[in-house]
Amino acid sequence: QNNIRLNLDGKISDHIKYGVTMAVREVSRNYPTESAGSIFGKLRQQKPNMPSVWPNGFPADNGDSGNPLVISTNQTGYDKNKEIVIETKANLSIDIPWVKGLNLSANAALDNSTSNDKLWKTPWYLYSWNGTSLDASGQPELERVQRGYTNAELTQNFVEARLMTMNVLANYQANIGKNHHLKLLAGMESIQGNTMDFMAFRKNFVSTAIDHMFAGGDADKNNSGSAKKEARLNYFGRVNYDFQSKYLLEFVWRADGSYIFPENSRFGFFPGLSAGWRISKENFFTGVTGVISDAKIRASWGRTGNDRITPYQFLSSYGFATAVTDIYVFNGNVENRVLNELRIPNPNVTWEVANQSNIGIDLYFLDNRLSFSAEYFNNLRTNILWTRNASVPASSGLTLPSENIGEVVNKGAEFQVGYNGQAGELTYNLSANVSFNKNRIRFWDETPGAPDYQKSTGYSMNTSLYYKAIGIFRDEESVDKYPHWVAARSGDIIFEDVNGDGTINALDRVRVDKTNIPTQTGGFNVDVSYKGIFASVFFQWATGAVRNNYMEMQGQIGNYTQTDIDGRWTPENIDASKPRTWNRYNEYWRNNQNTYWLQNTDYLRLKNVQLGYNLPANICRKISASNVQIYLSGLNLWTLTEVEGHDPEVTSNTGYPLNKTYNAGITITF
Repeated sequence: QNNIRLNLDGKISDHIKYGVTMAVREVSRNYPTESAGSIFGKLRQQKPNMPSVWPNGFPADNGDSGNPLVISTNQTGYDKNKEIVIETKANLSIDIPWVKGLNLSANAALDNSTSNDKLWKTPWYLYSWNGTSLDASGQPELERVQRGYTNAELTQNFVEARLMTMNVLANYQANIGKNHHLKLLAGMESIQGNTMDFMAFRKNFVSTAIDHMFAGGDADKNNSGSAKKEARLNYFGRVNYDFQSKYLLEFVWRADGSYIFPENSRFGFFPGLSAGWRISKENFFTGVTGVISDAKIRASWGRTGNDRITPYQFLSSYGFATAVTDIYVFNGNVENRVLNELRIPNPNVTWEVANQSNIGIDLYFLDNRLSFSAEYFNNLRTNILWTRNASVPASSGLTLPSENIGEVVNKGAEFQVGYNGQAGELTYNLSANVSFNKNRIRFWDETPGAPDYQKSTGYSMNTSLYYKAIGIFRDEESVDKYPHWVAARSGDIIFEDVNGDGTINALDRVRVDKTNIPTQTGGFNVDVSYKGIFASVFFQWATGAVRNNYMEMQGQIGNYTQTDIDGRWTPENIDASKPRTWNRYNEYWRNNQNTYWLQNTDYLRLKNVQLGYNLPANICRKISASNVQIYLSGLNLWTLTEVEGHDPEVTSNTGYPLNKTYNAGITITF
């Protein structure tokens, strides 16, 4: 990465100041042709009785899983990305001399970026052994096997983007007498941008020695491109008032206009109001100031809008069909592609709206050494865009537009406590925070006739339906005694007959009110220093989330984890709590989502530890330094969790595991 940044600040007069900033960044990234998640997933598939490298150093063929030692290198090609970003900004500030407290300012920013990605995929080779053939020296006779791509192929993507932002602001502040303080702000902002992208693809390269587009074959080549524009116009303002720093009021407003919506609903008005009361400033509070140094109660309500949705949903959109049968020939040899309407427009589409309210209290005790903060919030999102694809079946043949029909409420509380103290030359700071939150769908499109226990209304967003796993069939007798899936046998997972009709089917699925988002998060931090020695420790935790620990590539195509094998059902262990071995998704309890695979992701993690020493000043002066600091730090050092083999913060089964990181260094300041 290469960076250069230029800053110029100056003033034309005592009342007029200006500034110009320019930053250029060039970033080159080199990746293998496979993603980190794909490489780790194939690593999990490796079988323990198969080598990764043969004694002669050749990479081994482990079947369909490939060999991570090869696919993580440039033996399969490369994926190179080069990005250039140029950011410029100019500002002008004018203090109006004949109106005390009035300031006018203008800002303009222009950001240009280009991204060029080149993905070059080449055939790669592994070496397999039939398990019996040996050469004269007793080594396995290996066969060279081609994996990956039969022919080299090249994909290039080019993206160019420009974004211009301009705003003007007017700030005014005044003191009315000694007790009244007023601040006013008003402004407008214009945002305009455009993006262009182009893609080209070719395969059937004669040789991997030339990795340029012209050397590819004419068969199976492709190219495409697109462009888009965006524009937003916003007006906003703020009014602040306080009386003796005791009673605090603030009113904010925004009138935002977006190209996303039709003209009649392009602008949305989003106001907000907050108030604070410094109780500790009241005369009746003087009797407790020795214990409670400061106290404040605050409350707020505000409305914000969201336009980050697919644009132009109020218009009919059209696209070319891509199937071979969608090309018609006219006038003998002129090919014409079919142009289809892609969606039904929604002329009433408008802003998603969030109504946010909270109330809180801030307390400081013992001359501000002890602090406590608590807040309760209630956020209601309305007009959420959603399609009626549950109440209108796909058999209708309709491609429905998104509509502003969804409503979701999110409630919770946050708490913080801290203490800072000193004992002689020992200083210390302790702090902790915890937050609780839970969202719930108030209205959503539901399938008519669905049982109440399967509806999403009343549950958290992004919940799913699962068969409820209640045990393992210990033998054929237990299979015969309980309703079961067709072809169920000993060692299979038992699905609960939820509706009691004696049959296991889709009506026995239940909605699990947990997702991969925690409902409680928190942290605890300790900072200590003594003379030149300092140390800090930070813990974090999260609870209330689950992850689906299902991984398809197991069985003949890949390996199992030790957790799956230990304690599994076998004819000798019929009272097991884990099912028998399986092959990919062939079993009904593998290809039907069920609660057996849900894993609790609660965790407590020692996130960071740092230990250091600042050399005495007299030693620093000997080397003409103002400060010399030696430090040692560790990241992700310890985790307490039920999740095995994965990071509990990562929801994907192929997510790369978290690394423990140790750092040691010295910082010298001159």
